[in-house]
Amino acid sequence: MANELMFEKPLLELHKKIKELRTFSEQSGLDFSEEIAKLEAKASQLAGNIYTELSPWQRTQIARHAERPTTLDYIRGMCTNFLELHGDRTFGDDPAIVGGVAKFDNIPVTVIGHQKGKDTKENILRRWGMPFPEGYRKALRLMKQAEKFGRPIINFIDTSGAYPGIESEERGISEAVARNLIEMAGLRTPIICVVTGEGGSGGALALGVGDRVYMLENAIYSVISPEAGAALLWKDSGQAQRAAETFKITAGYIHEFGIIDGVIPEPQGGAHKNHAATIAAVREQIAAALHELIKLPGDVLVEQRYQKFKKMGHFAE
Repeated sequence: MANELMFEKPLLELHKKIKELRTFSEQSGLDFSEEIAKLEAKASQLAGNIYTELSPWQRTQIARHAERPTTLDYIRGMCTNFLELHGDRTFGDDPAIVGGVAKFDNIPVTVIGHQKGKDTKENILRRWGMPFPEGYRKALRLMKQAEKFGRPIINFIDTSGAYPGIESEERGISEAVARNLIEMAGLRTPIICVVTGEGGSGGALALGVGDRVYMLENAIYSVISPEAGAALLWKDSGQAQRAAETFKITAGYIHEFGIIDGVIPEPQGGAHKNHAATIAAVREQIAAALHELIKLPGDVLVEQRYQKFKKMGHFAE
């Protein structure tokens, strides 16, 4: 209950009444099946109304939900023989990004992604999925290794942005992000990216230059968080809801703008409601893209990737 969202409160209260009525029926021996059936029908209708008309801010809240599947959940749910690799061979390891080699549909692949924690202790360790420069340099090392050995790359994106502290600046966070953008553009191996939660700023884009880029239905992708954008535009971070609606950061808009290649549906209420179904949907989309891309030679992949990103955006002279 602690992790439920405010807009879900009417539905939660209805489910609570159903549970109480069931308990009372069992304890008293009285038959309330008809009343329970009516309440369940009402709950189903209410859930449909809530989850089919979600606002950008409500989707943002779902994208940030603490119980959404993490990168390691996706890797363990769709890959076999995963071997995590550590370190950037320059400074150290960064637990905010995980990566390694695995098999997907019996195809050797490299998998990389932002990693958030399951509880407060782990979130502190992983800095809520906000990487240091060495995290991005580790990711690039693994991607270059994948190119060397002909392994496709699968990236999972879920971060509010690169870590903004002094340590990041001292060790060159801007250069690390920029280097990934340059290098990923020219990698001669398939790259598939999935925004599973938050796709925040350059911290997300540093893993997002792919041949195919997808978003989960309730994920967001933005150059800046709604809170930071509201603080800049209106000098009030409390107007984050207004910013989320203004910036058009949800999957439907991003797909409409041609920035991503597709939207992966989530279970009703969000990915956190049913991990297995979400992972299965993501796996299906990745499999389709992977089996298409592995047929293409490296020079074709690079050229198509270049053209894909070149045509993004609209402008007038």
